[in-house]
Amino acid sequence: MAFDRINQKDWYEVLGAKPSDSPAELKRKYQKLALLYHPDKQEADVPAGEVEERVQRFIEIDQAWKILGNEETKKEYDLQQREDNLTKEWPLHAQVYLEEMSWNEDEQLYTLSCRCGGNYSVFKSETKDVSLVCCDTCSLVIEILQ
Repeated sequence: MAFDRINQKDWYEVLGAKPSDSPAELKRKYQKLALLYHPDKQEADVPAGEVEERVQRFIEIDQAWKILGNEETKKEYDLQQREDNLTKEWPLHAQVYLEEMSWNEDEQLYTLSCRCGGNYSVFKSETKDVSLVCCDTCSLVIEILQ
């Protein structure tokens, strides 16, 4: 599942949760909000405009749970959030293709020298999950293009 990074909502914020919350805590927060905003649970005298807002809120809550309530989609979402936060916090030094990095067969490791003398390193097993790699010496980051 690819997430839309530009218009991305913070699904944890939608549920009033934190990434460190356990699956049980996430479920409890989802259920509490779902009951509060469920269209079938609304008072009859709520103004029409507010009804529409509450329905939209319920749809957001439901979408947040679909992503965070599933272990695989939550892991993918968390990885993407981490990458997005890294690009905001760290200077992006370069974009490189994996083939441009040096390959070490014994260690199953790709490396690239940084201008500071350190190295960017990524294990072959990580290449599917990782697109940003920090230098092991300085604060520069490279983006690995697929």
